[in-house]
Amino acid sequence: MAGLSGQPILILREGARREKGKEAMENNIMAARAVAEAVKSTLGPRGMDKLMVDSLGDVTITNDGVTILREMDVQHPAAKMVVEAAKTQNDEVGDGTTTTAVIIGELLKKAEELIKMDVHPTVIVTGYDLASKKAVEVLESLAFDVSKDDRDLLEKIAFTAMTGKFAGTLSTKLAEYVVKMVLSTVEETDGKTVVDLKKIIVEKKPGESTEDSELVEGLIIDKDRVHSNMPKSIEHAKIALINAALEAKDPETKTEITITSSDQFKMFANREKARIREVADKVIASGANVVFCQKGIEDLAQHHLAKAGVMALRRVKRTDMKRLARATGANIMTNLDEMTPEDLGDAGLVEDRKVGGGHLTFVTGVAKGTVSLLLRGGTEQVVNNLEIALDDALHAVAAAVEDQKMVAGGGATEVELSLRLKEYAATLEGREQLATDRFADVLDEIPKSLADNAGLDSIDKLVAIKSRHEAGEKTSGLDVYTGEVVDMREMGVIEPLRVKVQAIRSATDATSLILRIDDVIASKRTEMPPGGGMPGAGMGGGMGGMPPGMM
Repeated sequence: MAGLSGQPILILREGARREKGKEAMENNIMAARAVAEAVKSTLGPRGMDKLMVDSLGDVTITNDGVTILREMDVQHPAAKMVVEAAKTQNDEVGDGTTTTAVIIGELLKKAEELIKMDVHPTVIVTGYDLASKKAVEVLESLAFDVSKDDRDLLEKIAFTAMTGKFAGTLSTKLAEYVVKMVLSTVEETDGKTVVDLKKIIVEKKPGESTEDSELVEGLIIDKDRVHSNMPKSIEHAKIALINAALEAKDPETKTEITITSSDQFKMFANREKARIREVADKVIASGANVVFCQKGIEDLAQHHLAKAGVMALRRVKRTDMKRLARATGANIMTNLDEMTPEDLGDAGLVEDRKVGGGHLTFVTGVAKGTVSLLLRGGTEQVVNNLEIALDDALHAVAAAVEDQKMVAGGGATEVELSLRLKEYAATLEGREQLATDRFADVLDEIPKSLADNAGLDSIDKLVAIKSRHEAGEKTSGLDVYTGEVVDMREMGVIEPLRVKVQAIRSATDATSLILRIDDVIASKRTEMPPGGGMPGAGMGGGMGGMPPGMM
């Protein structure tokens, strides 16, 4: 409401809420920090898990940062920025989501302290930006090289990314599989190494143990043959990919058929059978002995194909059809009349195997660079957690192969960054120095959280790590299993440089965005009047309703 010559003027709709200045900032910081705190205890290989139950009663148990944040169903707009930052981190590099959220929470905590000291938010944002750029510069100087031919190092990166994401003992075999899968998809484009993770297929089947997971050089299709009389395996397969139903075509226009005698019905039924046989004969005539159909296959067509020794699968997913086309060289056909032997693909072996409680079809002997992993685990929850850990490891190894740079883990890199930023802050003038100095303190929170989550004294361990770094041991970090400060590089606890750089940038950007908000206006949700008419006029009606309490 504003006043002009004593006359009140309504600016916002009645019931709208507005928070300004420090009140708005404090509420935004509180909400964002609450989200960050929710995932802080999951950081590191000894982090705790979260159990979440959705509105349908489905249970999720995980310590993966981005999975937790997605399932939390956050409502507060400032808190959503933390979730978006974590999602960006996951989309860009596939790992480091919890680290990003923790850094945002701590940056906001330090900013709140500075605001109480009358440091303007714009000055804090400027200081944080200077610190972020310096941190990236220092990170690049701390990185050491890794080659795609150094499989041992790449396996250590994969193992580091997976550690702590799974409630059991991880097998080194999985890390080996991750490296093989990533290297099989490496391509050289314009002098750059590029990894296409879309070529990698992971099929989950509960049952057995993690050790029974199997790497296949080819494709795994979660379908089985449609008829029991069809062959279970076919060598030197000629593969037809069909995006059309193998059944009699229905008339394109409305048709009415009048049958007055049993002979006429018999003629009609025979004609239908002949049309279905005709469809099956077209497939057989092309020379195909394996058929992947994206749509349905009529029972009679199944019988004719089985009689001709053809293996057929129906309702194959569109993504699987595209992968089959890329791997076998087959063309996806929508018109059987146009199908020729040149449209068929080749595979060394197509085999229907019983796995767990169902069947899977394995297509091997195809184009190089096509790999699949059959992921096994005792329960569905175990397999789902394994898949999340595997995804993190795939992205971590892909980033290391593309950038060929890595840094030490276990809090070693963050402690070195903290010390170097403290030195940098001392060279600055003005209040930006305070923000940069606080940024350095924030990075200490990563090794402290690792220690806390492992049941260790965080202050003692941080002091021990810093003393080693001041002595020149730049890769010394915390072994959370023994509580000792050791050389992370020698121990094999290493991470891609890209993960650390993106975490710093994402966290700084999200924090700056939250700190620059000094006015929050939440309009009351507009109720539609009876009859569906337009609601009453008034500014702010289309801004959407923000729930009471905004969280």
